[in-house]
Amino acid sequence: MSNKYTKEEIFDKLKSILVDDFEIDEDMIKPDANLFEDLELDSIDAVDLAVKLQIFTEKKISPENFKQIKTIDDVVLAIEELIKED
Repeated sequence: MSNKYTKEEIFDKLKSILVDDFEIDEDMIKPDANLFEDLELDSIDAVDLAVKLQIFTEKKISPENFKQIKTIDDVVLAIEELIKED
C-alpha cells in the first residue's frame, strides 16, 4: 500500500527523478513544462519515467492515462489520483 504524499512531495520526487536520471536542468522543471517539447523526453524516456513513478507509488499508471500526460503538472495530478485510490 502506498504512502500518502502531498502535491509538493510528488512534484519534488518527480523533479529529482528528472534531474538525477534524465539529466534535465532543474530550472526547466516547472508545472507547465511539456515533457516532450520543453524537456525533450522521448517515448523511451516516458516509459522509463512511468516505471520509476510506479516504483515510487507502488502502483501502475495505466497506458491510457499515461498517454494523456503532457506536462509536469499532468504527472503530479495523475500520481495524486493513483494514490488517492488506497
